[in-house]
Amino acid sequence: MPPTTRYAKSDDVHIAYQVLGDGPTDLLFVPGFVSNVEATWQSPESSAFFERLASFCRLILFDKRGTGMSDRGSQIFTLEQRMHDVQAVLDEVGSKRAAVFGVSEGGPMSLLFAATYPERTSALVVYGSYAKRSWAPDYPFGWKDDRWERVLGNFERNWGTPDGVDLDMWAPSAERDPEASNRLTSYFRASASPGAVVSIMKMNREIDVRHVLPSIRVPTLILHRPAERVLDIGHARYMAQHIAGARLVELPGEDHVPWVGDANAILDEVAEFLTGTRHAAHSDRVLATVLFVDIAGSTERAVALGDRAWRVLLERFQSQVRETLQQHRGREIDTAGDGFLAAFDGPARAIRCGVAIRDAVSALGIEVRCGLHSGECEVTGNKLAGIAVHIGARVAELAAPGEVLVSQTVRDLVAGSGLEFEERGVQTLRGVPGQWRVFEVR
Repeated sequence: MPPTTRYAKSDDVHIAYQVLGDGPTDLLFVPGFVSNVEATWQSPESSAFFERLASFCRLILFDKRGTGMSDRGSQIFTLEQRMHDVQAVLDEVGSKRAAVFGVSEGGPMSLLFAATYPERTSALVVYGSYAKRSWAPDYPFGWKDDRWERVLGNFERNWGTPDGVDLDMWAPSAERDPEASNRLTSYFRASASPGAVVSIMKMNREIDVRHVLPSIRVPTLILHRPAERVLDIGHARYMAQHIAGARLVELPGEDHVPWVGDANAILDEVAEFLTGTRHAAHSDRVLATVLFVDIAGSTERAVALGDRAWRVLLERFQSQVRETLQQHRGREIDTAGDGFLAAFDGPARAIRCGVAIRDAVSALGIEVRCGLHSGECEVTGNKLAGIAVHIGARVAELAAPGEVLVSQTVRDLVAGSGLEFEERGVQTLRGVPGQWRVFEVR
């Protein structure tokens, strides 16, 4: 399940952040020009990217002011303010020193932070980034005025659509995949409004931190895909020439968005730089049936009951679910408030457990929605990951209160078990490619 979003106060602005992983190194990820820490987990590609980072670090994600889940009041920001926001998040999570990973527009602030606060920066990674965004006679890599006007005009007119995002420039690999294109467009739309995007890009147009590069003294890794269509490789080579000891790695691929295309090539370099080894996520792959359970109408119920009574009811619900899981040899993987993710090595037991949970908690006056899918999962420690988990979650989203829904994969695996199903037709699962037949357990 996605990590919990929390807030740090930076002056009068609330900065949304998440923490996941428990590695020995703190890694602060500074996103590009827009982000949304919750929408990030709706895409298998970006989820896998951040899960891999969290496999060898304690990963700290946040949305910059004016974007995503952070306060969106003012659309005028300075690098100094954003550095202060970073300090507020690091203080909130108890991080005294962190590696900083700046992507695209997040790079200049990361460069400035590393130069200004070396005592709080253990290492610096920048990907697909720059020290100056606009063209100048002594800096021929940046965008000239005509390109700025085209991009800004397009954002103003078409932001939130595939044309407005211009995936052919930002992520051509995703553009060729309709499902990936929809996911990425939705992510950008959830990250910022058209006005915010234009304001941020106008600020980017003026950024120039070239003068701070010689002051950076922390270990620095610069990553860039020379074939990408947003930023010329000259930006990366310029930074590498002006930061003492910086290491430049040029990677294959044409996508600017880091989790589109060969993301593992980026992650391998980051892992080796921060840990000394490639540190591929050591995971076993197993066939498992995943069961998602959540309370229907939980928000309305909590409001009606009040905090204390809702907490008591929630504790009774959780106790009942755990008892039922134990009876059916299910393994609790994760829980977040009123939701459970469990895994089973047999799909029939998983279905019977879902039905038993539904029936047992009805005595508490609670209705649940259950969704199941069977597939190959990555097992890392006590966690499960992979597309099978995402499919199970999306099947659960389709369930009405009191329903237990399963994918066709689950239905086919329990043939001859005596379980009965009613077909619910072909469905589109949010963020999952293709069409899926779904069945209700009778």
